[in-house]
Amino acid sequence: MIRFSSVSKIYPPDFTALKNIDLEVQAGEFIFIVGQSGAGKTTLAKLLTAEERPTKGSVMIGDWDITKIRRADVPTLRRQIGVIFQDFKLLPKKTVHENVAFALEVCGAPISRIKTVVPQVLKIVGLEEKVHRYPRQLSGGEQQRVAIARALVHRPKILIADEPTGDLDTITAKSIVDLLTKINEFGTTLLFVTHNRDIVNMLKKRVVTIEDGEVKGDKETGKYIL
Repeated sequence: MIRFSSVSKIYPPDFTALKNIDLEVQAGEFIFIVGQSGAGKTTLAKLLTAEERPTKGSVMIGDWDITKIRRADVPTLRRQIGVIFQDFKLLPKKTVHENVAFALEVCGAPISRIKTVVPQVLKIVGLEEKVHRYPRQLSGGEQQRVAIARALVHRPKILIADEPTGDLDTITAKSIVDLLTKINEFGTTLLFVTHNRDIVNMLKKRVVTIEDGEVKGDKETGKYIL
């Protein structure tokens, strides 16, 4: 379970990005975090990975209060939370296989584990036939699938997708959403940050609306109506 309790985030000198957020996400849940640009959605996601710390309040993952996380424990936290971005963040001079393997290499994973895990996650995202291609040789949708594969290598309990379809056409975006839905069905908790009405309204999942740094709506099978 993820629990935000009375969480606020204030950036100097006095910009309030989040204000008194109370939010619970159950293990295995699929939840949309929606709102206009600047509403506070990405700040909320950054608090979960300890990229940002709350000004007040607590953020719990299970029994772990990550508000008080030690710097030495941050890598352990981030291995439990996969993150997918809008801009893919792939390494242009590395192949598909190398991009995914790199996420394991930087954590000191043994070669035997890399050889086992990388083909597994590439099969999940449907790229097992393109392991030797470079990012420039892939479509936007394929590049996002590489990014998803990279996020899956540590078998994260939580996956945060921050505007993962923002630069994709409608058909490609739907294929990415279908893939993320499949990953969620495997038991991974999924937080999908977006302002794309069509995707939100198509899936009819839980929708939490953030406006001016506050939770303005929380519907079990809601629609995005901002």
